[in-house]
Amino acid sequence: MKELLLLIVASALVNNVVLSQFLGLCPFLGVSKKIETAAGMGAAVIFVITIASAVASLIQNFVLIPLHLEFLQTIVFILVIAALVQFVEMVLKKVMPALYNALGVYLPLITTNCAVLGIAVINAQKNYGLLNSIVNGFGTAVGFTIAIVLLAGVRERIEFNDFNPSWKGSPMVLITSGLMAIAFCGFAGLI
Repeated sequence: MKELLLLIVASALVNNVVLSQFLGLCPFLGVSKKIETAAGMGAAVIFVITIASAVASLIQNFVLIPLHLEFLQTIVFILVIAALVQFVEMVLKKVMPALYNALGVYLPLITTNCAVLGIAVINAQKNYGLLNSIVNGFGTAVGFTIAIVLLAGVRERIEFNDFNPSWKGSPMVLITSGLMAIAFCGFAGLI
């Protein structure tokens, strides 16, 4: 149990997928304008990464490795992720149409979010079993959610601040993201 808790903390804070590994920057920068939208995207990413980690682990350990088809890993993982994102999109459209509309084009972009594929591949490279893959995927997705919600909160606070107009928009978001990445480096000695 202690090992799994350390894995969650390590994947969420120490090896944050966005701020330490720089994966998943597209939705991180694009959907972080409002906290509600960022939290919705984070919830969708938590679901997709956790389920994708489980399914990818099962496919890796029970299909690809026994049949010596490891070279198909990336293609198979992409197909699994695309199917899961389509499922999430259909559920959100039916259950929460407001969130579905708020996420807009960024919801289908989860399919191409390199963080989702990256974690599935990392789990396979580290030879994680099913439980460790799920825990690592969940912790990574929680770390993504923490980062995107924090950035959204900061962006909402600085939106109406008075500073040089040439810094408004993308320059300020990138500077803020860089400062957040530096702050998350403080977690490096934690585990």
